[in-house]
Amino acid sequence: PTIAIWDDHDYGADDAGSEYPAKAESKQLFLRFWQEPDGSPRWTREGNYTSYMYGPEGKRVQIILPDLRWFRSWLRDSGTWPQDRGPYLPNPDPGATMLGEAQWQWLEAELRRPAEIRILGMSTQLLADFPGYEAWANFPLERQRLFDLIRDTEARGVIVISGDTHYAELSRLADASVPYPLVDLTSSGLTEVWSFLAPNRNRVGRGFLRENFGTIGIDWAADPLITLEARGMSGRTLFRHQVPLSELQPRR
Repeated sequence: PTIAIWDDHDYGADDAGSEYPAKAESKQLFLRFWQEPDGSPRWTREGNYTSYMYGPEGKRVQIILPDLRWFRSWLRDSGTWPQDRGPYLPNPDPGATMLGEAQWQWLEAELRRPAEIRILGMSTQLLADFPGYEAWANFPLERQRLFDLIRDTEARGVIVISGDTHYAELSRLADASVPYPLVDLTSSGLTEVWSFLAPNRNRVGRGFLRENFGTIGIDWAADPLITLEARGMSGRTLFRHQVPLSELQPRR
């Protein structure tokens, strides 16, 4: 089975957000291509977000795919293109949003559903601290709202995956802003590459600039172990990061 959420070039324009005028038409084409079942709420509600649940009780894996395009506010553009990063700046406006209020309410309900492991599939990076490209870091209040929501719902087992950057890296954040150490496996792209890695103080080890894809493995032992990998086009492992599920529990 193949499931999907869009990013900007599926959505319809480079770095586009809520202002894109043909987003409704794009959604219809996207859902038709990915053979979304008739009756799915994705066909009729605003936005393209969805979730899935796999596995029996005790081994439930929830996959949550937020829509980071439909509702997202305008990016704050510096008007310059630094040599080591993109042109975007953090937007401190309390009214700026990544998800929109209806999607925030949906996400809270999803995080309250029983599951052992939750994979948040983000089209752009959550934990990269300031790449200057599209990322949650451009909306710091919204980013902290997500961290707080994970804490407030006591959602255990959250793992983040992301794309968009045209390179692979693993980010980890373990400070007081998060309810427990969070990791973000970024893999992209299968056809597009980039010439340099943007700054990211949360990067673990090295990043990779050639074509790549990501994998997630779960060993349901006494303390389940989650293995995150980036692999090259030959299937060779570029890097591996393992997280015991016991580490992904809210702090008391």
